[in-house]
Amino acid sequence: MRPLPAPYASVLLALIALAACGSGKAPGTTGSGGTATGGSTAGGSDAGDGPTPGADATVTAFDKAPIYFTGSDNQRTVEAPASFPKEGAYQQILLHLSLSCPSDGCDPWDRFGSLGLVSAKATDGGADTVIELARFITPYHVGASWDLDVTDLRPLLKGDVTLQAFIDTWVGPGSQYGGGWLLSASFEMKGGIPEKQPVAVVPVWTPRSFVYGDPAKPLADAVPQATLPLPQGSSYALRTFVTGHGQGNAGNCAEFCSKTHTLTAGSTPHAQPIWRTDCATTAAPGQQGTYKYPRAGWCPGADVRPWILDVTADLAGSSSAVFAYDVEAYTNTCRPDAQPCTGCTLGSACAYDGGTHTEPNYQLSTLLVAYR
Repeated sequence: MRPLPAPYASVLLALIALAACGSGKAPGTTGSGGTATGGSTAGGSDAGDGPTPGADATVTAFDKAPIYFTGSDNQRTVEAPASFPKEGAYQQILLHLSLSCPSDGCDPWDRFGSLGLVSAKATDGGADTVIELARFITPYHVGASWDLDVTDLRPLLKGDVTLQAFIDTWVGPGSQYGGGWLLSASFEMKGGIPEKQPVAVVPVWTPRSFVYGDPAKPLADAVPQATLPLPQGSSYALRTFVTGHGQGNAGNCAEFCSKTHTLTAGSTPHAQPIWRTDCATTAAPGQQGTYKYPRAGWCPGADVRPWILDVTADLAGSSSAVFAYDVEAYTNTCRPDAQPCTGCTLGSACAYDGGTHTEPNYQLSTLLVAYR
């Protein structure tokens, strides 16, 4: 996989108001328009003395939206407005996400993909601030579909919002390598009271990329410690996406090396290896390429599973929450400025070439979910 340039600004926002009340639709959207079906929401609110079930609904945001890149036409990022029920509780929200092939074929390579909610539009030529809802990796040259449980994200999926989809593709119409992708995304909402009712969702770290193993690019600069006001709730969880990319480096990091990652809530560290060994059975069938190989938290043609961490005990008695992220120590000795340059896994030169030797990096985003 090619290394992913950071698509979103590394801006930390404590969006408690957004989480509790929904956000306004950002102007200037493009792509397929979102629609909601299923009738009006039942009366009442999911705040106050107790939740009221909402009416069943289906919200369609993207319907075979083209995602591609031709050089002169960059459609790797597309946006669409979506209108979710403003009130009511939902016992389950399923995100139906699918990729299909344009008439000139799908991209033949596995690419990083993400679906998020735009919380702030860019100014002065910067990047939008986006809250990541789901992450996936495209298959090699075939379509795929996934059904993802996003019930915990109901506080974000409320009212009129703007959704943004991104795929790190580098092909498009007219390319001999395929036309990119057609993306569809809809939310199936079943009214009712979930076992744990989410009441707030707050970004801890919005989506960001950081280089792994280069002493000149410290992790603390890319993922600083975060201190947030703690939204009211009886229990709390962190919801994190982290995937490793880049190959040909020392240890073949960060795509093909298993490393332990640590999330610290308050003063309590929680460590877990980020490694996926089930690609042969969970990835989209019919692919070519190396899709069966284990990888750092992902498989070609599969959704990325969030790392869900209960941090209720870690935050007990606090009015604010402190979070930190770390990853197992590693130095990439196969990089252009390494003296000496050694350990290149795939026999490539020390310079990054965009193919067999790409800079090791991780893609990270984390949300704090508060429950009633």
